[in-house]
Amino acid sequence: MRATTIHAPFDLRVEDVPDPVIQQPTDVVLRVLRACVCGSDLWAYRGEAARQPGQRIGHEFLGVVEEAGADVTGFRPGDLVVAPFVWSDGTCAYCAEGLQTSCPRGGFWGSVGSDGGQGEAVRVPFADGTLVALPADAASDDRLLTALLALSDVLGTGHHAALGAGVRPGSTVAVVGDGAVGLCGVLAARRLGAERIIALGRHAARTDIARAFGATDVVAERGEAAEAAVRELTGGQGAHAVIEAVGTEQSMRTAVAITRDGGSIGYVGVPHGSGTGLDLSVMFDRNIALRGGVAPVRAYIPELLPDVLDGRVDPSPVFDLTVGLEGVPDGYRAMDERTALKVLVKP
Repeated sequence: MRATTIHAPFDLRVEDVPDPVIQQPTDVVLRVLRACVCGSDLWAYRGEAARQPGQRIGHEFLGVVEEAGADVTGFRPGDLVVAPFVWSDGTCAYCAEGLQTSCPRGGFWGSVGSDGGQGEAVRVPFADGTLVALPADAASDDRLLTALLALSDVLGTGHHAALGAGVRPGSTVAVVGDGAVGLCGVLAARRLGAERIIALGRHAARTDIARAFGATDVVAERGEAAEAAVRELTGGQGAHAVIEAVGTEQSMRTAVAITRDGGSIGYVGVPHGSGTGLDLSVMFDRNIALRGGVAPVRAYIPELLPDVLDGRVDPSPVFDLTVGLEGVPDGYRAMDERTALKVLVKP
């Protein structure tokens, strides 16, 4: 089959690789219908996250079960399914608590020795604990299929950030970051009943999506100017809930500065750089809480799926460029150059 591999910074290739096969009776082999490029994939692409030459890449995908192992009870060939970005056994204590990202037998797609989502097919370990079934007729609805793909990571990650930030009905929310995760954070905040949503971002095409997703205000400034603008919009107090969806020192400093005393920050931006920007004494004095981390999207898919199916939540506009599998390197280049927000892959 054909799959995307990474060999060095900025050196992505689509190559012939061995077809996946059932290795354990709990496996399935899945034919990929939709995949995409994540902003976090760019850290490997830029050489800021180590990869072995030839390692697979991609962790967001959905598709059709082609073959099921003897012990798989929940799926059979022909089923349409979505895969969260981490596989998990579904039986451990962490899985029972809804923290599948800490499953001792779990793992990330594209890790050494595993398949990546940006290919024609994937071997899925622990299929019963990992995959979530989708309605079969969704396969013939291109827009819906694209929206459902967001359940594999970006929509659940935005939801995780909103929960960490303590978004509640009537609250004021600020979202730091205008990437796909930040935009899905806007969607999540609206879904959870926020009254006011302030989106921080400088790119008009992205902030237009933020407004369509429910943002009531847009702040285009950065740094101290952004902090002042949010303070002005909130009567000098700041936001009850702040979603941090970037992961840099500056973005975290901004998040702390615009949080209302007694408020919370939900952070899901993958940390990168030498510092976090956190000053615990400031957070201590102002009673600011910090919650977040790697989103256990497998726990959230059953809750979010009905809203995506009936159209109450539609994350599909975050995908603004579509490529075939052979065009994946071009898709990475477009995201790296910020000419694309999030690239959809149709193998």
